[in-house]
Amino acid sequence: MKKRAARSWKITVPGSTANLGAGFDSLGLALNLFLTVEVQEASEWKVVPLSPELKVFPEDESHSIVEVACEVGELYGKKPRPCHLFVSSDIPLTRGLGSSAAAVVAGVELANIICDLHLSQGEKLSLATKFEGHPDNVGASLYGGFVISCYNEKGVNLITVKDLPIDVVSVIPKAELKTSESRRVLPNSVSYEESVKAGAVSNVLVAAFLTEDWESVGKMMKQDRYHQPYRKKLLPHYEAVEEVAIRFGAFGVSLSGAGPTIACFVEREASEWLTRQLQQVFPNMNVKRLSISQSGSNTILQETQVRPSSL
Repeated sequence: MKKRAARSWKITVPGSTANLGAGFDSLGLALNLFLTVEVQEASEWKVVPLSPELKVFPEDESHSIVEVACEVGELYGKKPRPCHLFVSSDIPLTRGLGSSAAAVVAGVELANIICDLHLSQGEKLSLATKFEGHPDNVGASLYGGFVISCYNEKGVNLITVKDLPIDVVSVIPKAELKTSESRRVLPNSVSYEESVKAGAVSNVLVAAFLTEDWESVGKMMKQDRYHQPYRKKLLPHYEAVEEVAIRFGAFGVSLSGAGPTIACFVEREASEWLTRQLQQVFPNMNVKRLSISQSGSNTILQETQVRPSSL
């Protein structure tokens, strides 16, 4: 019997910015930063980092992408066939741009293809949310565009919106800020009165995005009561970036996820100008002009092996 040739795939997952001010653990926006995993069936697990910053991660089955894939396969009673993974990424690590969420989504997509699970988008979202803990980043990475989501004991609900005519200019500090550290500064609870006010701000923020009322978007981002008043204390550069960004055309500024990246929201035609100004004022930070990725994660079956099988 002729041995079946090893199959190869390419998985691409966009990064994301989440919260968008007052949409704590709920709002997400896919960005044109990408995690790419080239997959090749093999006799053992091996992860090959193609981007220098990814060399800090394990290169065997203890790699997070492999762990997620194996756990998903186990949930469906299947053991994933080992693969060689060639991983590259232009999503900065631990900067609030969805690098960990993209890895989770890649793991779910990997399990889907090598275990022949035929998962729906909704099933992928539920699985990814369980690993990540909230659906904002993983939802954006899976679906693309602007996502509004909620997660509770009954599951995940998510709505996607495409083609918002805006860009995001990200100001990325060199220093890392782990999500766990950023979570520690948040209060354990808020009063009923405070939660009502915070929810109202978030509601208006979503409505402003959907109606393209950018002035109101900016106002609501600044009035967040959920996390930014606490987290901004960890980022002494926040107010300076906000002031410069607004002066040169941004309509809104928020922490990207848990930080330390600051996301400056701007209409497309003004994004290049804003980027240049921020680069001049903050030369020691990495300033990137990013567009919204309208498509989410994508898996392509390769006709031939994309990398040599011997490592």
